Amino acid sequence: MKMIFSYLKPYVPRMLLGLAIKFTGTIMDLLIPWILSHTIDDIVPLRDVRLIFIWGGIMFLCAAFAFITNVIANRMASKVARDATEAIRHDLFVKISYMSCRQVDEYTIPSLQSRLTNDTYHIQRMIGTMQRLGVRAPILLLGGIIVTLALEPVLSLTLILMLPFITLLVWLISKKGIPLFSESQRSIDRLVRTVRENIAGIRVIKALSKTAYEKERFQEVNREVVKTETRAGITMALTNPAMNLLLNLGLTLVIIVGAFRINAGLTKSGEIIAFLTYFTIILNAMLSITRMFEMFSKGTASAERIQEVLEAPDDLAVEPADHVDNGYHITFEHVTFSYHKSKTRNNDSDDPAGILPGSPAGSRNRDRVRNGSQRNNGVMDSGVPDEKKNTIEDISFALRKGETLGIIGATGSGKSTIIRLLLRLYDPDEGVIRISGTDIRSIPPDELHTKFGVVFQNDILFADTIASNIAFGRDVSMEQIERAAVCAQAREFIEALPLKYDHLLAMKSSNLSGGQRQRLLIARALAADPEILILDDSSSALDYKTDFLLRRALAENFGDTTTIIIAQRISSIMHADRILVLEDGRMLGYGTHDELLENCTVYKEIYELQMGGEAVAQSR
Repeated sequence: MKMIFSYLKPYVPRMLLGLAIKFTGTIMDLLIPWILSHTIDDIVPLRDVRLIFIWGGIMFLCAAFAFITNVIANRMASKVARDATEAIRHDLFVKISYMSCRQVDEYTIPSLQSRLTNDTYHIQRMIGTMQRLGVRAPILLLGGIIVTLALEPVLSLTLILMLPFITLLVWLISKKGIPLFSESQRSIDRLVRTVRENIAGIRVIKALSKTAYEKERFQEVNREVVKTETRAGITMALTNPAMNLLLNLGLTLVIIVGAFRINAGLTKSGEIIAFLTYFTIILNAMLSITRMFEMFSKGTASAERIQEVLEAPDDLAVEPADHVDNGYHITFEHVTFSYHKSKTRNNDSDDPAGILPGSPAGSRNRDRVRNGSQRNNGVMDSGVPDEKKNTIEDISFALRKGETLGIIGATGSGKSTIIRLLLRLYDPDEGVIRISGTDIRSIPPDELHTKFGVVFQNDILFADTIASNIAFGRDVSMEQIERAAVCAQAREFIEALPLKYDHLLAMKSSNLSGGQRQRLLIARALAADPEILILDDSSSALDYKTDFLLRRALAENFGDTTTIIIAQRISSIMHADRILVLEDGRMLGYGTHDELLENCTVYKEIYELQMGGEAVAQSR
């Protein structure tokens, strides 16, 4: 709740004004039954129609004033709730944007989506409800009790006797309800994750005729959401009938006792009518308070989830400057990393001194690499990396400016992990990564990321024009966009479109082929003339001719750009200055194409299998 108070602080003057207006309107509501009682008991017996109209007009003015002030106060409360929630949602989005990938993995993407949408909605409702009912309901409750005590102290005792039971009931149910709402939010996280996975994999689901299976899987998660929400709803729903029972018992006692007192001449009929009206007001006030507590329970549970994210430590803080003049553009110095920190490094390194030109290792998963058919070793759709993959150990290499590094390896060997570490999406558990001799942990994120042009394997294009997708919000001229498209071999198909660079892409670029999509992504990476170009399996959908033309264009136009290529096809990296062969996070080989053919058996086998007869002929 401290988090919510901090966001409400700028709106305190507006809230105080709204509460003052709400207070005035509520007082008018309390005056109406008293005026009615006075009119019935004191004015009507005088048989003066003029006085009756005067007091009736006063009642009308009080009702109109109460209506107008309540509308104004409610509008002000809604604006405060809207603006405060907007600020919370903005800061939460910014916090998520700057979280390390490790933190995102821990929270999971579906949970962060749920906190950014469902939880902020609960907070908005809570802030609005607390302002609208937080003043009105207590004033009606306490004011009604005070006025009834003044009107008829004896009858008021029946109401006062009910208050301790009502208070205990509200406290017990609220104490039980908050944990249930927290559990309900966690089940919604799982529901969001399931829906997200189904949407992302809809083509595979349909192709494999697994729609019925996915429906059942969704139904299971959906039942869990219904179960947890039903438990929370039933718990909170007990409040209204229980309070109605207690208050109606009190109302029944009031009517019985009032009838005897009127019969005995101890109480006037107008006082009884006013007392019953006040009793109804008090009943509605108590019901409003229970509704307020229900919203408070939901809002508190959601606020705790949001505060947990907002107070998450900065996992990628900029560290003090660390620079070494080593003459290289990119260096990895004994880098070890695991997505799960509990894993420990194996110190039995085959090359404790530094870079390996080639070394033997196991043969697990080799066949998939040899045939060029492996998938990217990325993260699962839920956002959590597979704990059995993507761990690298004691990786060391160095690249000079303008050189090209090719990386090849089996699925799960750690190829994409190296890229994520270089981009500082994660920090290594051990070792140092340097750019131009500077530890990347001492480079501010904005400065670091402007050095890169990146194409990830599962990258996306937005539902916008081709030009906007290539520019991607950067200060890039049309001349740079066209130059990048030419280099990426995308100009030919762009010029064939009716609107050319103003052609509007569909969502997820579904109106493009895989090869066209990859060429636009490469153009985006090249448009800002990056210092370092990263191509993570970005040519898998390109034919051999286009792949060759792309590599030649990169060499001619981006000769000073240091390039890292992750590829499935050995033909895409065989001309690189250095080639890194990975398996299970270890370096099997490092060197030029010719060196690896001589020194790395695995690389040679991959080459022969993928290049076919040409490779066999050359080996003879």
